[in-house]
Amino acid sequence: MKFSIEHELPGRLRLRCPEGSFTQADGCVIAALLETQPGVTAATAAHRTGSLLIRYEGDVRASVLTAVEILDDAFYGKIDGSVLISEAPGLEESLASLFGGVVVRALLPRTLRYAVTFLRSLPLLARGLHSLWSKRRFNVSVLDASAVGVSMLRRDFRTATVITTLLTLGNLLESWTHKKSRESLTDSLALNIDRLWVKRDGQEVQISMSDLQIGDLAIIRTGSVIPVDGVVCEGDALVNQASMTGESEPIRRTPPLSVYAGTIVEEGELLVRVTAFDSETRIHKIAEMIHESEALKADIQNKAEKMADAIVPYSFLLAGGIYFWTRDAMRATAALLVDYSCAIRLSTPLTILSAMREGARRGILVKGGRFLEALAAADTVVFDKTGTLTVSAPCVARVVPFDGYTREEVLRTAACLEEHFPHSIARAVVRQAEKERLSHREEHSTVEYAVAHGIASRIPNLGRDLPGDSNQKVLIGSAHFVFEDEGVGCTPEQREVIDRESEKCSVLFLAVGGRLAGILCIEDPLREDARDVVRRLRETGITRFAMLTGDNLRVAENVAGAIGVEEVWAQLLPEDKAEVVKQLKKDRKVVMVGDGINDSPALASADVGVAMRSGADIAQEAADVVLSDNRLHALVDARRLSVGAMEKIYRNYAFIVGANSLLLGLGLSGTITPAMSALLHNLATIGSSLYSLTPILEKPCESDEVGART
Repeated sequence: MKFSIEHELPGRLRLRCPEGSFTQADGCVIAALLETQPGVTAATAAHRTGSLLIRYEGDVRASVLTAVEILDDAFYGKIDGSVLISEAPGLEESLASLFGGVVVRALLPRTLRYAVTFLRSLPLLARGLHSLWSKRRFNVSVLDASAVGVSMLRRDFRTATVITTLLTLGNLLESWTHKKSRESLTDSLALNIDRLWVKRDGQEVQISMSDLQIGDLAIIRTGSVIPVDGVVCEGDALVNQASMTGESEPIRRTPPLSVYAGTIVEEGELLVRVTAFDSETRIHKIAEMIHESEALKADIQNKAEKMADAIVPYSFLLAGGIYFWTRDAMRATAALLVDYSCAIRLSTPLTILSAMREGARRGILVKGGRFLEALAAADTVVFDKTGTLTVSAPCVARVVPFDGYTREEVLRTAACLEEHFPHSIARAVVRQAEKERLSHREEHSTVEYAVAHGIASRIPNLGRDLPGDSNQKVLIGSAHFVFEDEGVGCTPEQREVIDRESEKCSVLFLAVGGRLAGILCIEDPLREDARDVVRRLRETGITRFAMLTGDNLRVAENVAGAIGVEEVWAQLLPEDKAEVVKQLKKDRKVVMVGDGINDSPALASADVGVAMRSGADIAQEAADVVLSDNRLHALVDARRLSVGAMEKIYRNYAFIVGANSLLLGLGLSGTITPAMSALLHNLATIGSSLYSLTPILEKPCESDEVGART
């Protein structure tokens, strides 16, 4: 089977196969076959994404990869995977089997009933002995086995039967709840679309998704799910984007706005130029990230698991002490049946998974539980300026030529160089040239890009017949790059113009042949919601705000003052931004928000890096949280979501400790029997699990209209 290694951790491999490599039935067979390999502890095959997740122990990585290579249709196709699917019982079948067995046992003769009860207890006893003997651990399995074992030794088979049934029921419901919470994260995002209508050569034709190509014009009509990411070319429609952004009302989409796979056209018709489909769509990336995120446990989740295991020995000490003082085995058994660890182990990861699912629906992609926890603990937010606090589409306000060059020559040359790089300022230059219909030929040599500095290349001519103009070195970038790094000179008259323009705009410098050819003044309007976002973040407990930028200090201070940010660092290189974040981290929990290539080191250095979806790919890769719909207000939602998740976990702790302590007291006093204690304990565990799955945020923190504008 063809595959690539998508992600790897010690003992864990994520492989990616071409989509359509196997069906759901085939996936069951592939996973089952891989789990037969020595050292493989678990395998999962996701047919929708072509993903294989393999967990293993020991030095078996090479043999695992070899096993995947030889898997093909001729090999696994001999087994009917649909049988494996049908044989996997659902919750209803499992409950029917469990309680059906209870009824049947009640009708058996006493001796046979006792024998069946003993056989039913053997798996519980075996798991407890295995944990105690092989793993040298006092865990929940040992606790359960001890409770059943004590009842069996006392020949209290009725209690043993009830305990066994309730423990089985509890494990069944816990397993099902956890499984459903994981599956619903990705299944709610899955698209099941095989065919769609496209416009080719002026004709409407229906094609298979496998025949779709980038650049095709997809036709999306009322009531249809949009199966691709793309740009609207024609039409006018109201699109329900709740699956991506959480917006409660449909948003109007017209040319040249973007639409995304998984959203629904509620009214109207669109002609969409396809920019991504299948595994490249944003919704697919969300599902993919959710699969990966399970390996990134929150510290609070790891602490919960360790605390759960640490509690078990004390349950044994308590039971032993009770029996020593009372000689009452029933009361001692009650101490074994009520444990805190089971509910703590289950409720914490369920809360994390539920919060991540809720975030995904609101356009907040959290790459792991530990980042959710870090976001809740943060007290400092550091913003990049360009593209983050300002809109992602700055514009060219003025072009000022120097040294005999014309305005058109400066703008045309700048666009010729900048079109190679996906930065918001670069796009502004290119857009302005296109707006003025200044076409250009690719006459420059290979361009060299210095991150956060500028671009260097060589160009034969600028369309003018000037002596010495052939094959001159051309530079475009910041003042630091052009004047300090490259040594370009500047006359007093030019400096006066530059200083005047720098008070109002960011300035981009163009130099040819070691001389300043002109400047481009870039206006970068603030996001309408920037000031409100800072205010709302303060309300959530953030106490310190800072802004980092490569721009000059005067422009940076104007922006910071307009939004209420007190601290400003200007004219920074990427390594400088990262250093500022590291300094703040010494006594603070820092969130860094950015979108550009030059922000990536700072994003990686922060406790939590947050990137805008419209930003550079490397910034999104370095970030721990991605705001997928580019709403800055989503940062406030992310903060509220993370704080709410942590509060829910602590409320669950309080409930679990309180409820189980009450049950323990009732059992020790003899008020309730061990069987009743087991029943109430399991009900409390299920209750805390269901509470973990409830929504955290009631509504977005700002109006849909603001979200649409930004």
